[in-house]
Amino acid sequence: MTHSTGTLYIISAPSGAGKSSLVKALTDADEQIRISVSHTTRAMRPGEVNGVHYHFVERTEFVKMIEHGDFLERAEVFGNLYGTSQSHLQQTLDEGHDLILEIDWQGAEQVRQLMPRARSIFILPPSLEALHQRLKNRGQDSDEIIEGRMREAVSEMSHYVDYDYLIINDDFAHALDDLKAIFRTNQLQQKRQQQRFGKLLAELLG
Repeated sequence: MTHSTGTLYIISAPSGAGKSSLVKALTDADEQIRISVSHTTRAMRPGEVNGVHYHFVERTEFVKMIEHGDFLERAEVFGNLYGTSQSHLQQTLDEGHDLILEIDWQGAEQVRQLMPRARSIFILPPSLEALHQRLKNRGQDSDEIIEGRMREAVSEMSHYVDYDYLIINDDFAHALDDLKAIFRTNQLQQKRQQQRFGKLLAELLG
């Protein structure tokens, strides 16, 4: 029986749309789904753990990794560098796990070119007011940074048209159901089911 390989999912959203909370709830509910841990040069926020939320590295180390061709995609966001390790990503997929890449539209563009079989999901807030309120409720950023994130969000949201799936995060439980449905549908594709239930199918067909 051929070993079943996982699917790569690109998930993008403007800051404050609730992407991280939805992804955490999804992976808590399905142990077959993994989250790709990116490298970043940004400072660690309160409650974050190195190697769990991000691999936090100095800019000089990040530049060395670029020179060695370690990244599948990389981008600069708000003056900080972010990148996805190519070897870790491929290993996880080969083990049969679905893998989530939480990246912006620029990174998504790079990944689509290199891995055209990847599925992509864009998450939108129900309104600009709701987005602004969520950013404010975090209590992490100054008003100036929040305004900058709002301007960036409008620009980012225009790229939803490049994605396979679109989720509006108005009601969290409903948005989570939508997200689960996308993963479940892809897991039920004939090819993946054939790989998973090869022995059963052979028995059924005598």
